[in-house]
Amino acid sequence: MKNIIVLCTGNSCRSQIAHGYLAAMAKGKANVYSAGVETHGVNPKAIAIMKEDGIDISGHTSNNITEYFGIDFDYVITVCDNAKERCPYFPTKALKLHYNFPDPAKAIGTEEEVMNEFRLVQNMIKDYCHNFSEKYIFV
Repeated sequence: MKNIIVLCTGNSCRSQIAHGYLAAMAKGKANVYSAGVETHGVNPKAIAIMKEDGIDISGHTSNNITEYFGIDFDYVITVCDNAKERCPYFPTKALKLHYNFPDPAKAIGTEEEVMNEFRLVQNMIKDYCHNFSEKYIFV
């Protein structure tokens, strides 16, 4: 079974969304984790938009990367430039992948505009996770 970790700054939005999609798409063929270089708690808007897509991440926790130093990862995916630059070194032979998704938590405007930004980023992450799954999980 493959081990995948998704990293972001605070393990609040982008990494949680990716974690949810990868776990659902892997269909038991991978262990999926997410973490941050800091912990900010899981963003309620991320939970809400994932629920709209039928994926429940309400039980996820915001974890620090140091909690996973003992796991032999096959893939390390960073979903923001800050995490890529700040991620501490940990011994792994994992394939490191990176994509800098916009941070929906920084969206401003009406509640509807903010939620639409969350959905836009969610769809970007969903597409990325689908392509990742096809290329790396189901090979």
